[in-house]
Amino acid sequence: MAAPDNEKSRLDDAARAGWLYFIAGHTQDEIAKMLQVSRASAQRLVSLCLAERLITFRLEHPIAACMELASRLKARFDLVHCDVVPTDPAAPLSNAGIAERSANLLETTLRSETPVIVALGTGRAVRAAVERVSPIERPDHQIVSLVGNISADGSASFYDTVGRLADRTGARHYPMPLPFLMSSEDERNRMVRIDPIARVRAVAAKADLRLIGIGQMDQKAQVHVDGFVTREELLEMMRLGAVGEVTGWAYDAKGKLIKGGTNKRLTSIPPQIPAEATTIAAAVGAAKVPSIKAALAGRVINGLITDEATARAVLDR
Repeated sequence: MAAPDNEKSRLDDAARAGWLYFIAGHTQDEIAKMLQVSRASAQRLVSLCLAERLITFRLEHPIAACMELASRLKARFDLVHCDVVPTDPAAPLSNAGIAERSANLLETTLRSETPVIVALGTGRAVRAAVERVSPIERPDHQIVSLVGNISADGSASFYDTVGRLADRTGARHYPMPLPFLMSSEDERNRMVRIDPIARVRAVAAKADLRLIGIGQMDQKAQVHVDGFVTREELLEMMRLGAVGEVTGWAYDAKGKLIKGGTNKRLTSIPPQIPAEATTIAAAVGAAKVPSIKAALAGRVINGLITDEATARAVLDR
C-alpha cells in the first residue's frame, strides 16, 4: 500500500534535512533557515531521517540525487532558488512533481504575515501549481498577472491563474485584461498606457516573487498550440533566432530578447534581464532543454524548478 501523501511529504522533508546535515555539512540552525522551520523541527527531521534509515553512509532516498543536481545548478548559474524532483519513468513529461514543488514555494511565500506581491505567468505547470495550493486567508497580499489573457479569437486563456490563486487566498488580484498580441506595435503601446493597465504593470514591477513557465519555440510551441500565435508568426520568430519564451517574450540562445516579430506587439510585462526580483521558472522535458539553458545563460530567470532528467540535460555541456 502506498504511503499517504502527508507521510510521503514528511519523509521527503526528513530526507532533505538529512542530506543538508550529513552530506552538505550544514548546521541545524542553517537547515532550519533553509527549510523555514524552527530549529527543533529541523532537529526532529534529521532524527527521523536516521530512524527511517533514509541515510546510512549515504542518503538512501531518490531525493538525494535530485538535491545534488539542484546544488550544481545553483552553483553554475548563480540561482537564488532551485528544486529538482525525481523523473517519473512512466510519464517523463508529467508536470506533477514540479507543480507540487511550485505549490510549496507559493505556500511558503503566502504564509508571510507581511504583505507580498506574487506575479504569475500562465501555462500548464503554473496552473497545476496553483491548483495544489492550500487555502489560506491573506487579504493583504496581492496576486498579479504578467500576461494578457485573451487569445486571438477573443476567448480567455484556460491557463489563466491569477483569479484561481486569489480565490484560495482572499488576496486582491490584478488580471491583465488584454489580448496576448495587438495588431500593431503602436496599438500595443497605446493599450499598455491605459490607466488601469498601467496600474497592473506598476504592481507587477514590485513583485516579490515571479512564477512563470518556459515555452519552447518549435512546431509544438505552447503559444502556437494554445492559439496565441499563428504558424506564420511562430516561423517568423524561429527565423529571427528564437529558442524559447517566457510570458510570450521570445529570446535567443544567449537569452537576449528578440527585437522583432511578435515581441513588438506583445502586451505581457517584459522580463527584467538580468532578473532582479525572484523569478522562478517551472519547466520539464527534453524539448525545453534549449529554452531553459538559454534562459539561465541570459539571466532571464534566477530560479528553476525542474525534474532530474531535465536537470541532467541542462548540466550536460
